[in-house]
Amino acid sequence: MTDDLPLVSGPGEMNPLETMMWRAEVDPRLRATVVIVDVLDAEPDWDRLVAAHEWASRAVPRLRQRVVEPYGWGAPTWATDPDFALGFHLRRTRLSDGGSLRDLLDRAGLAMMTPFDRHRPLWEAELVGGLDGGRAGYLLKVHHSLADGLSLVQILGLLHSTVREHRGDKVDAPLPAARPTSRLGATAAQTGRAIAATPSAVLDGLRSGASLLGGVATAPLATAADGWNAVTSALAAAVPPSAPGSPLLRARGTNRRLEALDVDLAPLRAAGRAVGGSLNDAYLAALLGGLRRYHLALDAPVPAYIPMGMPVNTRDPSDPMGGNRWAGIRFAAPLDDVDPAARIARVHAIVREVTGARVVDALGIIAPLLAALPSPLLTRIQGGATSANDLQASNIPGMRRPTYLAGARIERSYPFAPLPGGALMIALTSHEDTCCVAVTLDPAAVTDPDLLRECLVAGFDEVLALAGD
Repeated sequence: MTDDLPLVSGPGEMNPLETMMWRAEVDPRLRATVVIVDVLDAEPDWDRLVAAHEWASRAVPRLRQRVVEPYGWGAPTWATDPDFALGFHLRRTRLSDGGSLRDLLDRAGLAMMTPFDRHRPLWEAELVGGLDGGRAGYLLKVHHSLADGLSLVQILGLLHSTVREHRGDKVDAPLPAARPTSRLGATAAQTGRAIAATPSAVLDGLRSGASLLGGVATAPLATAADGWNAVTSALAAAVPPSAPGSPLLRARGTNRRLEALDVDLAPLRAAGRAVGGSLNDAYLAALLGGLRRYHLALDAPVPAYIPMGMPVNTRDPSDPMGGNRWAGIRFAAPLDDVDPAARIARVHAIVREVTGARVVDALGIIAPLLAALPSPLLTRIQGGATSANDLQASNIPGMRRPTYLAGARIERSYPFAPLPGGALMIALTSHEDTCCVAVTLDPAAVTDPDLLRECLVAGFDEVLALAGD
């Protein structure tokens, strides 16, 4: 029976945003790797865990598909991997008995810095035994082009259960229909569609292309310069700089360090409401308060504003599982407010202004143009934009009731998002009555991660104090 399976099939080709994330990885600072770190109360049953992943890989065809690049131009295409081997994607390892959360996060950080095998499906999972108290860790590594945060929540739901005991009532998931595609096949298919669409677009193409072709013939260097200027001008218009970056956070490198914080959900929400804001406003204000304290602790000037990026969900309930549907916004975030209540109010006003009734997807506007560029040029432009952000933050809905993985209860779940060249990427997800805060940082920019963690804890404490009793 397959009638009750969720809608899991997505488009056969990457959209421009996914293409950008995929191709920009010629620069290792722009790797788009997501790592979910689950802390389990016990080691799950291995056979059940394997069976759950086998079932999920059948229910979600994308988990058995690799990326095929067409020749010369066009979008990367998803194609069934004829050599799919679950054993490559799901493994188990063990820390020395008594391993700590820090040990687990260091392992996850290494996974984030390790590139994917680009000839296989873009996910890996690892069961890590040996945590203190008989606990275990589960690491899920996924390329961002495969799924965004909400998509990952949906996919992970296929692995989870609401009870610890094994239930044999899952609907059968047969092998997905094969979608074998070669580079030549992908190129031919996209070329055919382009030719078929030509009649409706040919006049516009002739009008817009005539002057360019004439320019290439008479002054190729000048035309190339004009093209570069057009691309950079379009990017500046779509994603304008929001504020100068903090000198303290200016350096950039290729290493990543992960930190995890736990914050009580109800008081954080109450703190936001107490001053007319939301849980997200309180969350962002706490992060900014922590960064303010970090500057002060290192005797660095506190900027009035720092450049900040934030994704906004644009997913429709009818959209298929997987893929990316979000708008990227960028704004100047206030850093010099001493009063946490005033900071929440300012954050609330700024976020309301930049989102408004209709989110303007600035990155989405420019993505089709950037995705068509050669990878080195794409990397130069995209990296120049995203690396300017001192802070990126995301808020992802999580699990609100007890959840189990192959018989083990998930105590905490931390969603470590990729850091595309910036200083800090911090993501929050709710887990039962706790907010799990996952910090991905660049140690070249944040030279004292332990101090930053202390400052972020203090930033949340001052916000939580607004909730009262």
